[in-house]
Amino acid sequence: MSYVKNVGEKVRSIRESKNLTQDELADRSKLSKELISRIESSKDLPFLAPLIRIARTLGVRMGTFLDESNETGPVIARSESRKSGISLHHLERQSTFDLNFFPLANDKADRHMEPFIIEIKPSGDKQYSMNTHEGEEFIYVLSGDVELSYGGDQYIISAGDSIYYESLTPHHVHSANNKPARVLAVVYTP
Repeated sequence: MSYVKNVGEKVRSIRESKNLTQDELADRSKLSKELISRIESSKDLPFLAPLIRIARTLGVRMGTFLDESNETGPVIARSESRKSGISLHHLERQSTFDLNFFPLANDKADRHMEPFIIEIKPSGDKQYSMNTHEGEEFIYVLSGDVELSYGGDQYIISAGDSIYYESLTPHHVHSANNKPARVLAVVYTP
């Protein structure tokens, strides 16, 4: 089952178990009904901020949408099992997939952090939509150079560098120098 389909089915299932309509979920999460419908029909998988809003509205962890099992002990993410990732995109650029997420703990139940390997593709786009959501993020650059737009500041971080920041401040991560990059990212949502 593809991650997009899995996420869509879980959002719909949890929404229905809470006896909410798509309109009610859209209204409470401050997202459009069209986006909720596209996610549930597995046509879209938006960036983290909308998924976090949906999770908060439904009273679940964001990771609930990515979970594949309910392992309560340690989980190992083997490199050979990361063959396909999740392509998340910004709502304003629905056809551009410049971030490919490879979840590292989707078998771990009741987690509070979401660790990912993220492949960042150069988009050539100089106009970025800033994201905000609850929590904190940690990024360690494995290869290439990454630019973080954070509030009104710009940070370039290179292979071996890391950055830790509050997610409530508007931010956007993208490739620097129009070249691909790879990062280890951990997103914490309270």
